[in-house]
Amino acid sequence: MSVRRLASQQPANFAFSPDSLKAVKTWIAKFPDGRQQSAVIPLLWVVQKQEGWVSEPALRVVAETLNMPVIRVFEVATFYTMFMLEPVGSHALVQVCGTTPCMLRGANDLKALCQRKFGDREHLSADGKVYWQEVECLGACSNAPMVAINDYYYEDLTPESFETILDAFIAGKPPAPGSAIGRVASSPLGGATTLLDPTLYDGSAAKPIKLLPNAEPKAKPKAKKEPSE
Repeated sequence: MSVRRLASQQPANFAFSPDSLKAVKTWIAKFPDGRQQSAVIPLLWVVQKQEGWVSEPALRVVAETLNMPVIRVFEVATFYTMFMLEPVGSHALVQVCGTTPCMLRGANDLKALCQRKFGDREHLSADGKVYWQEVECLGACSNAPMVAINDYYYEDLTPESFETILDAFIAGKPPAPGSAIGRVASSPLGGATTLLDPTLYDGSAAKPIKLLPNAEPKAKPKAKKEPSE
């Protein structure tokens, strides 16, 4: 596992917005008395949705809210890679999947595009609009190569379609997520090739099951009466 540290530059303070505070109270209320600290992951996620990343002052506020040591909140935030520990792009957080299925289908070309547009290493772009990084498997292997941008997946990409999507985000006009080639969910390219006969799955071919004679449940034997004394 890679070493994850807090950003070298931190804001002076952090406070939950009114909407975030409502979410915080809702999450805490989901846990029984004495178990409120179990809400640490949801609260860190509320922080990230508000700020885009998790800062050191935010860790302290979460720790204070849940009455737990700051180091325990730090441990959670640095363990789970879904929490960003440095500022991200104002327009897009781009996570390029580089695991084997995506790599075999062209993920390296997507990474090269990010390097050309935003810089050689994974970081915030010069204009502050885009943060990009390579990540491990995002679970959409059948639609490789793919990326996650902010909260959504963009799949079946080519460098050309990926650049079009990035330019749309930079222009402040995020496109609809999903497959770049119109694939529905994880259906095969060109449409289904098996299970095409509706009778295979609509129940019309089902037949009632008859139990064999010896499969009938047997009656329980009656309890023997003890001879009277």
